[in-house]
Amino acid sequence: MCGIVGVIGRSPAAPLLLDALKRLEYRGYDSAGVATVDYDGALHRSRAAGKLRNLELRVEATPLAGGTGVGHTRWATHGAPTEANAHPHKAGGVVVVHNGIIENFRALRQKVEAAGGVMASDTDTETVAHLLDQRLSAGASIEDAMIEVVGQLEGAFALAIAFEGHAGVLAAARRGSPLAVGTGEDIVMIGSDALALSPFCDNIIYLDEGDIAILRAGTVAVFDASGAAVERQEQPIPVQVSLAEKGNYRHFMLKEIHEQTDVIAHNLGHYLDMAGGTVRGRSVPVDFANFDRLTMSACGTAYYACLAARYWFEAVAGLAVDLDVASELRYRHRPASARELALFVSQSGETADTLASMRAAKEGGQTVAAVVNVTTSTMAREADMMLPTLAGMEVGVASTKAFTCQLTTLAVMAIKAGLDRGTLSTERAVELVEALAQLPGAVADALNLEDAVARVAHDVSDAQTALFVGRGASYALAMEGALKLKEISYIHAEGYAAGELKHGPIALVDEDVPVIVVMPSDELFGKTVSNMQEVAARGGRIIAIIDEAGTAEVGDEVAASIVMPRADDFIAPIVYAIPLQLLAYHAAVLKGTDVDQPRNLAKSVTVE
Repeated sequence: MCGIVGVIGRSPAAPLLLDALKRLEYRGYDSAGVATVDYDGALHRSRAAGKLRNLELRVEATPLAGGTGVGHTRWATHGAPTEANAHPHKAGGVVVVHNGIIENFRALRQKVEAAGGVMASDTDTETVAHLLDQRLSAGASIEDAMIEVVGQLEGAFALAIAFEGHAGVLAAARRGSPLAVGTGEDIVMIGSDALALSPFCDNIIYLDEGDIAILRAGTVAVFDASGAAVERQEQPIPVQVSLAEKGNYRHFMLKEIHEQTDVIAHNLGHYLDMAGGTVRGRSVPVDFANFDRLTMSACGTAYYACLAARYWFEAVAGLAVDLDVASELRYRHRPASARELALFVSQSGETADTLASMRAAKEGGQTVAAVVNVTTSTMAREADMMLPTLAGMEVGVASTKAFTCQLTTLAVMAIKAGLDRGTLSTERAVELVEALAQLPGAVADALNLEDAVARVAHDVSDAQTALFVGRGASYALAMEGALKLKEISYIHAEGYAAGELKHGPIALVDEDVPVIVVMPSDELFGKTVSNMQEVAARGGRIIAIIDEAGTAEVGDEVAASIVMPRADDFIAPIVYAIPLQLLAYHAAVLKGTDVDQPRNLAKSVTVE
């Protein structure tokens, strides 16, 4: 979601802030702004709607002086994406940038206005600037004003603040949204994540939930929610955060699609003992023998990973699975048992609804496990057990390698669950591990089909709507394929269980609607063929994602086929994700959309 940066240094702050904001563009935004404090303590501010380039042009035309400042890329929540609503927001001698939502902002706004404050925007953020300015005007110190005002805020937020008359001072606070402090030679920074800090800082301090930080040149003072001074660990910035370059690829998304062979192999190397044909016990720190049921929850693409994994856990481990999207689970009043493991999946580890659902499960006494890509994230730190997906940094908003690494991790967990529960024989576990060992090669073979997928994309890119169908785990893939297509190409798409077509969706079928059928030669193949024939009988334009063994049975009823390498049924859901990603990518390229930063979307959804 929104990107936050702040800096105290010897060099001019504005160019550095703009550079750092570029590294956060992947989070999604619709306006941007920076503010600086010059060496005499005067505030300067520049904002612009639209892309970061619009802000750069303004700063080039009217440079901002000073070595202290804050910057922001905004994804609109309160108020339209206009310059007036762009951050930083200013009140008196305070400028604030903010990620998140202040849930009680209406009451706070009334309080500000009753004290004489005049609002210049429609945002919730501006109330924070006014409240701080009022406390500072009354004689409070920066530390005391921050502790008092942050204590009044309800909701999820990350804040970075600069102050008139205080060159070399910044303040920060976080509750429910990620925020980190970076340190280096002659520089102190604030950032939404390590990517913004890595080119400039050597070390990073991850602020804990409720923390307030006061930054001065060479020092970082941290206070907990009660106002007590605390120490937070400083650690080196991970090397991989500096490696966010597209290389020879046109888009980050395509680069990340092609990285899947390597990152899946890395994932498997972490979790599997290939020689022994089993799961490394310490890599999956869960004893499934202690649980009779599994609750899984996530949002978006991660939810579809859970949907596919449910078939594995039930078939391989005999473990009943309750599955819900996190935005619904957190508001359900469902009874829970100590014999039930709660498993939450998130690429960022900061997804607001997933994090809230995880916390609710912990408060309810459940054992909680988190499958995350960012091992320093809030979910990773707060879960009882954390399992990394090891996908590496993913810049494209549409998740690709993170999705397949989530699936791979969940597949490994299903094997471990079967062994722990005694429902999976050692011999069968060896077969499943051997199937996973074939996965990187199968993914590489699927990537070699890119030219064929690109040709098929021409049949999809001119459609107004598209349907994706499948059975079993392929139903989850159909849902994910539809999501990918609509989020980056803006083509309306829906995913359905193939057997549900005749219960309503088949009314949409005509010669202008491509129907993408995910149909590996598994035990449900025959049923899927029957559903495909129902579509063909009504003039539907069928695109089959199928293996060679299945092509003989579909005949000439399909408009196009993407013929997949034969893959073991256990790993097929992971392999079949590849053509769906490539199909969405090439359809989006043909339509000329912004592939890496699709409209209205953000990489990490850190507000409800």
